[in-house]
Amino acid sequence: MQETKPQESKPSADSRPSASPEPSREAMPLTRPSADVDRLALLYRQMFLIRRVEEEAARGYAQGKIGGFLHLYIGQEAVGVGAIAALHPDDYVVTTYRDHGIALAKGMSAKSLMAELYGKKTGCSQGLGGSMHLFDREHNMLGGYGIVGGHIPLAAGVAFASKYRADGRVTLCFFGEGAVSIAGFHEGVSLAALWKLPIVFICENNEYSMGTPLSRSMSLEDVSMKALGYGMDRDRFFADDVLEVEKRIAEAVARAREHSTPTLVEIRTYRFRGHSMSDPAKYRTQDELDQHKKRDPLHKAREKLIEMGYADARIKTLEDDVEAETQAAVKFAEESPEPGPDVLEPTTYDGPFAS
Repeated sequence: MQETKPQESKPSADSRPSASPEPSREAMPLTRPSADVDRLALLYRQMFLIRRVEEEAARGYAQGKIGGFLHLYIGQEAVGVGAIAALHPDDYVVTTYRDHGIALAKGMSAKSLMAELYGKKTGCSQGLGGSMHLFDREHNMLGGYGIVGGHIPLAAGVAFASKYRADGRVTLCFFGEGAVSIAGFHEGVSLAALWKLPIVFICENNEYSMGTPLSRSMSLEDVSMKALGYGMDRDRFFADDVLEVEKRIAEAVARAREHSTPTLVEIRTYRFRGHSMSDPAKYRTQDELDQHKKRDPLHKAREKLIEMGYADARIKTLEDDVEAETQAAVKFAEESPEPGPDVLEPTTYDGPFAS
């Protein structure tokens, strides 16, 4: 398969926009050992759980049970699931406000997540963080952040702490293509390259910065080429195949862990819903949406499982199990208590960076 391999750190004279490599859409080979079949089944389960939790979150929002903003991850599941599958459990993740799928992939329970969306005391932040600020200390999910691009320097700081302590951990930092034009992106990436930090920057390019298409928001469509200005490794590909995402991010993670060098990875994806639940997404046509849905990574993973000999009955059992988990999470959130004054009492900080 033709791949866009990580580029040399030193920019070349031929690194012009017209020469930018196109991310590959070619499907991966279907003949895999059974261990890979089981791996794909595990990743498919995670993606399917994210899809169902997000669909139920949308339902809860429409019913007035969830307030504030709600940014869904539907269509982008392969990015978060594949990338986080390449990590060790104690590695760190920092992401944007589109954080539900990332949190689930990092290990947060559906119950804890849904309760947080409902603003309940049993949520991951006792109902005080809400949709855009999911945090899970146990699984080193260090938060969703509401300021576009503002979390990127914070992620560089997390990676700096890992290097300073020589703890062997890698940080993944997720952001959208809209953040690439924000000062925080350049500050974080510049320092990571200068200090050789163990971090992987992942641009989830879903083609729309809120409602603005790429052609109107960026002078250079190939986000990965930004790495050339900082002497950083780069990669670029489509997120059609969750196993391919895991493979490509694993290469960047290995560089970070073994050599303490950062990588900028652009993963082309597409969100099937609006920017948030308040966005009717009228800036794109139904035909465009239909064309992208043909490459739904969730459906592709399911089809590949069948082609690889994974029995329909096993897939049905897996999906039924996810459905039960999702409905249990909704029931848990609805029946959980509201946070009271006790949760506002000051406590001693004993977080992951406490001395």
